[in-house]
Amino acid sequence: MESPPSARPRNRGIYLLPNLFTSGGLFAGFYAIIAATQGQFENACVAIFIAAILDGVDGRVARLTNTQSEFGMQYDSLADLISFGLAPALVMYHWALSATRMDGVVPGKIGWIGAFLYAACAAVRLARFNAQVGQVDKRWFIGLASPAAAGLVAAFVWTCVDFGFVGEELRYLALAVTVTAAVLMVSRLRYFSFKGSGPRSDRVPFGSIVVVLAAVVAIAIDPPSVLLTIGVAYALSGPGYWLWRKLRRVPSDAVPPDAPR
Repeated sequence: MESPPSARPRNRGIYLLPNLFTSGGLFAGFYAIIAATQGQFENACVAIFIAAILDGVDGRVARLTNTQSEFGMQYDSLADLISFGLAPALVMYHWALSATRMDGVVPGKIGWIGAFLYAACAAVRLARFNAQVGQVDKRWFIGLASPAAAGLVAAFVWTCVDFGFVGEELRYLALAVTVTAAVLMVSRLRYFSFKGSGPRSDRVPFGSIVVVLAAVVAIAIDPPSVLLTIGVAYALSGPGYWLWRKLRRVPSDAVPPDAPR
């Protein structure tokens, strides 16, 4: 009997598709840094959000086309470090944190140390995420995800610029936002990932679609304020969930395991 014809090998050129989206996100992060150095903070913040959108698309495209690879995962992490680590830190530094040098030598150092702390915590967050792939419950992020932290920082700067505030006036508030976002990234707090689990994890309830559409409409009306509201609400959801567990005295074994302790 003749053996059945072998399956046609997948065209390896398709691996270029998800990496193109990753490269687009990397370009957006790089552009955000350049725009910040030139004082174009609104454009820089928009570029960070574009990078976040592309970061979500590249993984979805890789899964849909079955083109996941170790190279793609590592490339995505390096691009995320630029787009969601260095870019937000430098945007915040050029907008407000650099003004701390007006208060003296020591406060001036605190400004760039705060920006470095954010970038370092983003690197640690990405490294920990890569080390825990396959070990965590996909429904949760352990610590604030770097795109969410970058979105919080970018939305804060964008909203302040939109309302006419100058970074020099809010330099210590900006420092507090930067440090808080950095600490949340490396914390052990659980954040809902919106990925679900199980074979039907890609299916969402109809009500969720309505909520997403309402959020899109609200963002179209007033992008910076709505994005800042969403960012703050999501950042507070981690401490809020931790506090709820403490008040309800939920035992640790009642929650899906998150990572090696």
